[in-house]
Amino acid sequence: MGYFEKGGSRLYLVSIVLVAVLGGLLFGYDTAVISGAEKGLQAFFMQATDYNHTDAWHGLTCSSALIGCIIGSALSGLLATNFGRKRSLMFAGILFFLSALGSMHPEFLFFEGQGASKELLMAFNFYRIVGGVGVGLASAICPMYIGEVSPTKIRGMLVSWNQFAIIFGQLVVYFVNFMILGSHENPDIDIVGGINKVMNPEGAMWATQEGWRYMFGSEAIPAGLFTLLICLVPETPRYLVMAGQDDKAFHVLSRINGKTRAEIILPDIKSTITQKTEKLFSYGYMCIFIGIMLSVFQQIVGINAVLYYAPRIFDEMGMTNPMVNTVVMGVINILFTLLAVFTVEKWGRKPLLVTGSLGMALGAFGVALAFDNPNLGMLCMISLMLYSACFMFSWGPICWVLIAEIFPNTIRGKAVAIAVAFQWIFNWIVSTSFVPMFNFEFHEGDQMGHLLTYGLYGILCVVAAIFVWKIVPETKGKTLEDMSRIWRKK
Repeated sequence: MGYFEKGGSRLYLVSIVLVAVLGGLLFGYDTAVISGAEKGLQAFFMQATDYNHTDAWHGLTCSSALIGCIIGSALSGLLATNFGRKRSLMFAGILFFLSALGSMHPEFLFFEGQGASKELLMAFNFYRIVGGVGVGLASAICPMYIGEVSPTKIRGMLVSWNQFAIIFGQLVVYFVNFMILGSHENPDIDIVGGINKVMNPEGAMWATQEGWRYMFGSEAIPAGLFTLLICLVPETPRYLVMAGQDDKAFHVLSRINGKTRAEIILPDIKSTITQKTEKLFSYGYMCIFIGIMLSVFQQIVGINAVLYYAPRIFDEMGMTNPMVNTVVMGVINILFTLLAVFTVEKWGRKPLLVTGSLGMALGAFGVALAFDNPNLGMLCMISLMLYSACFMFSWGPICWVLIAEIFPNTIRGKAVAIAVAFQWIFNWIVSTSFVPMFNFEFHEGDQMGHLLTYGLYGILCVVAAIFVWKIVPETKGKTLEDMSRIWRKK
């Protein structure tokens, strides 16, 4: 308990951080809900008579939310700087809620009584993009909010809880999807005569017509709760100082840190904020470059290709119940995310990133070599779990910690927006390239795409480790105001 400053309210700090990490939970929930719903969704739109719902259409539909994520993250700096962190999160919550209901029933207003059609597909994708904008905003602003309200000694740990919430949200939705599907069959879709066909249409009827709707609609419950609770938390003291509301900033700082400590922190914040914002490159190009590359590496190591397509990957491995294996992987991810939460302030940011990168590389190379060998099924499974677990105590939480704290106060809104936008752009690139790479054949029938895919991810993990070791500064124990002084010297 020595982490907390004397005189501050532990309950107050914990309560506002818990509300903020609900945004992380929605981030994970929204991005992972598609993993359980996509087969029923595909079978539903395959019934359309005005167009052919090909794999390309399905791929675009599954990744449409990522378009919104790019838009939301790009807008996050503008919204967070001009309207504040709190109001921006309220807006994100509203978007989550509307997206959940719209994705559940895209027929609303314009297509009531109609079946699957190209126009209905466009409406569904619109609602998914709306939710994606919410994810993009939350992904940038939730760690920013937590970083700006947290005491220096525990900032990394508290921001890491946001990643825990993301992974927990994914685990929750894996379980919710599993429970919603229950004893019903998921569609078994195979290629017959060059055309996708549902092989069990009668058994999969409920999943095709109703199941995917309940999966998307289930998000409305946590989205509504988040939107209501975010109204009760304060604005961050750093933003309040930039907005000229020093008295309110002092009040928030006092409740978190105690009055004595607040009297020290407030002048330090004011000394680094001569105006509301500064030009993006006021602290040099390297500051922005490192933030962008942290985001790029978090994605190009390939983890989201595993998370988004987990049931299909386990199915390709020959697992008897891919949904159960996905839940098990979610539990392992939770446990290793907790490892980062409780060690980031003790071990530092860089050691966790370097160790995790090398562990991911080992796991990726193991999957590449063992995937298509029936005698190495257990090695393949262990390698995939190692790959995922190492991400969860390194690039998963620590990237968000660094992005939340590495930028100076006066450029944080814009710089975080740029870094996170790059993250979602490369998320989209990795997610859309995974299936073509995985199915790539050097020669007809050789099925060596897994070697190309996971071999490439493994190499990029090694490059990521070298980048962190050589270039990224350690921010453990530094105040947010120290960031301005550090980058001024470079």
